[in-house]
Amino acid sequence: MPEPKKPVSMELVLDPAAIKDMVARLGREINDHYADLVREDDRLLVMGILNGAFIFMADLVRVLTIPLEVDFIRLSSYEDNTASSERVVMLKAPERILRGRHILIVEDIADCGLTLNWFKGYLEKEFPESVRIAVAVDKKERRRVPLKPDFTGFEIEEGYLVGYGLDYAQGYRNLEGIHRLVF
Repeated sequence: MPEPKKPVSMELVLDPAAIKDMVARLGREINDHYADLVREDDRLLVMGILNGAFIFMADLVRVLTIPLEVDFIRLSSYEDNTASSERVVMLKAPERILRGRHILIVEDIADCGLTLNWFKGYLEKEFPESVRIAVAVDKKERRRVPLKPDFTGFEIEEGYLVGYGLDYAQGYRNLEGIHRLVF
């Protein structure tokens, strides 16, 4: 497998304060949406897609006040870690019961849309009550399938983004802000 191109530099797109405000806003939207739909005995299932979603999801669930459970799945469509293979593989399946549940998929970015579209279809075959999608970043520049997240943090039109869970060849996830790589 060839080495990925090395970026020349990075430019800050969203600082940590903007991200914190976004998480608070999405938390309010999600709390409002599910307020009359979930109860303590029928909690919202918040399903994070590893690896990218873990930072965003951790921040998001801390601002949610509705009853919830957390689960993670691992999907891959990036065989060389930089370009989509257009084939989704499930590496870790859900561990919770899905039938009859309200499910919120949490992902760092909606990019080409293949992974999210595939996973939403997978979940819908399990007969949940509902499936919604929350993304930190919706980037439609490379969208290949129709996909509209239900809860969107930021819409960013172009560029290769890293930080706040977003990666380039598995690096840069730990950056507090979101940056655009310059090649």
